[in-house]
Amino acid sequence: MSKHSDRAKELFNQGYNCSQSVFAAFCEEIGIDFETALKLSSSFGGGMGKLREVCGAVSGMFMVAGMKYGYTDPNDDEVKAEHYKLIQSLANKFKEDNRSIICRELLGLEKENDGYIPAARTPEYYEKRPCVELVGDAADIMYEYINRK
Repeated sequence: MSKHSDRAKELFNQGYNCSQSVFAAFCEEIGIDFETALKLSSSFGGGMGKLREVCGAVSGMFMVAGMKYGYTDPNDDEVKAEHYKLIQSLANKFKEDNRSIICRELLGLEKENDGYIPAARTPEYYEKRPCVELVGDAADIMYEYINRK
């Protein structure tokens, strides 16, 4: 487990959403201040604003990848393809570890959307949700990729 995984878990346990926890754990590496990282990633928690779509931890991991390895030239199809290859590789690794990248599937929920009100962060919340482990896994996957690069 990396220090980024530990930091992401710590942030999640403080009440930050899954995307914020992963993205903000890499502030130093991506050259962004903590508050900006939190704001930028705030919309992706709960599988995109609690819509239960793509897991926020995965979105946070993708945002880190974009900040470190993303492209800026919309006409460079080769670089764009390489970046998409990286994103798919990260997604596949997360899926391999966790069976899905979809929030509702990871949580075992039937419905796509269960409202917009965040669940209270009680001891029961942390006991029944795998989110803290998913946040740690996403941070580890990103950290391992960065170290191999």
